[in-house]
Amino acid sequence: MNHVELAAFLRSRRDRVRPADVGLPTGPRRRVPGLRREEVAQLAGLSADYYTELERGRGAQPSTQVLAALARALRLNGDERDHLFHLADRPVPPAAHGPAAHVQPALLGLLDRLTTTPAQVITDLHETLVQNPLARSLLGPPPAVRGPAAGYVYRWFTDPGARALYPPEDHPHHSRVFVADLQAVAARRGGDSEVTRLVAVLRRRSEEFARLWETRDVALRRTDHKRIVHRSLGVVELDCHSLFSEDGRQRLLWFTAPPGTEGAAQLELLSVIGTQDLTSDVRGLRHPQG
Repeated sequence: MNHVELAAFLRSRRDRVRPADVGLPTGPRRRVPGLRREEVAQLAGLSADYYTELERGRGAQPSTQVLAALARALRLNGDERDHLFHLADRPVPPAAHGPAAHVQPALLGLLDRLTTTPAQVITDLHETLVQNPLARSLLGPPPAVRGPAAGYVYRWFTDPGARALYPPEDHPHHSRVFVADLQAVAARRGGDSEVTRLVAVLRRRSEEFARLWETRDVALRRTDHKRIVHRSLGVVELDCHSLFSEDGRQRLLWFTAPPGTEGAAQLELLSVIGTQDLTSDVRGLRHPQG
């Protein structure tokens, strides 16, 4: 591991990122043009002391997960991300899926600016890569698993518990949408092995999937109206929008509600309660007594 070059590269990339690029205030007392060390650490989910040691050319070899988090925090492009891995003596970058996947910088930049609405970046197989706090509060964190089970479309057809996010009467709609979307993804990818294996497994494990796959309906999910079951707020009606990366492998999803609707009021309340479980308090607000 080249500690000296790794440290110099991290410093150079940190100096290049402006606070506004990652949704941070500039402030009148800022002495550096780019990010502070503690800001990079916070964005990457690391301790400030650990990141400082890396920039000083000391410390243990970073894991692939740490490197992926730093690449996201520093808004590295694909070449820069690969270079970071080489400097850390991790010559093979992680696959383009899973928690170590490299999020497209353009999508990540937009996600940083979506601070008042739930938003997240997912893969075309519905694997969550990164969420903002409101999305985590609304949808819950992604599962700590790898492989096909990390994708929500896989869990939808193999794990009944995954469907608790939506009311039962909406399940047939979401099943059709997931399958039609996967048909479109399979066509876009040209039948690559990852999609082929996923389809084969789902056809074996789910009669519902197999039946819907044979309809050959094809439609990327660009927008959708959803009713999401939240543990504290009850059923939240929202519109879901998608923005696709240039290669179609990643999507930025964000959720909105028309002004003046109950969904809009619930989103405002969501920003207050965060990830706390305030079921009784919230129900009291929604259904005041007396």
